[in-house]
Amino acid sequence: MGLFKRLTKSKNPDSKKFKRDMAYAVCGQHIKYVTEKKNDVDEVIGRNGGLNIRNDEFIVYASAKVLFRCKIDELQIWELLSRDGVVLTGPDLESGGVERTVIAYYVYYRK
Repeated sequence: MGLFKRLTKSKNPDSKKFKRDMAYAVCGQHIKYVTEKKNDVDEVIGRNGGLNIRNDEFIVYASAKVLFRCKIDELQIWELLSRDGVVLTGPDLESGGVERTVIAYYVYYRK
């Protein structure tokens, strides 16, 4: 990340700039698996996929189908402290606009 980008980086997680910066930062990551908390249990809902952006929508694709799709400006996104995954919360367009929270775990690649 360049000096100019670091100086202009938004720190407010509710701002559109922060949401777009985070979405583009994790876009293109390969996913090992995706989980969703249901009844206080994390259930695996998909395996082997990726994170993509198309038409201002953030898309989680795994198990040969779209698991989660949300407008970037309505998405709450943050990386896990271990940096091996990302938490996504927002109205899921694939489920008719129901608010969902999914966790996508990255495939481990040494960088």
